[in-house]
Amino acid sequence: MKPFTRILTAIDFSENSDYAFDYALTLAKQFDSQLMVLHVINEPVDLRGFYVPHISFEQLEKEIEEGAEKMMAKFCSAKMGDFTSFTTSIVTGIPYEEVIRTAEETAASLIVLGTHGRTGLDHLIFGSTAERVVRGASCPVLTIRLPAGQ
Repeated sequence: MKPFTRILTAIDFSENSDYAFDYALTLAKQFDSQLMVLHVINEPVDLRGFYVPHISFEQLEKEIEEGAEKMMAKFCSAKMGDFTSFTTSIVTGIPYEEVIRTAEETAASLIVLGTHGRTGLDHLIFGSTAERVVRGASCPVLTIRLPAGQ
């Protein structure tokens, strides 16, 4: 088995990604790995041409980015403890594409993702970011689902 030297985990600040993050951090500590924490700002809908009171599209994008940076800083200060071998990144795009791209660019040896466990019509309509990453990633992907009842 190849060593897990660089572990990429994507977070969206949901309960699912928070739960999966704990696994990623545990693995990073256990394997003495670099942990890369990625947040993808879902590509915003282009509202140009529509009336959006009191805010420009560019201002909205800026506020979303600033909010994500604050959430990432708060998340890391609460979760990392004494672990210092990590980097953070916030990008805008389609989540599964950005996770795969980041994994390739950083030579990630493992991707850890939370999954919502959607089934039926929800899965058909929304698909699964985790499933798309599993299909497209060139490195192993560990998906973590919340235990039943949470």
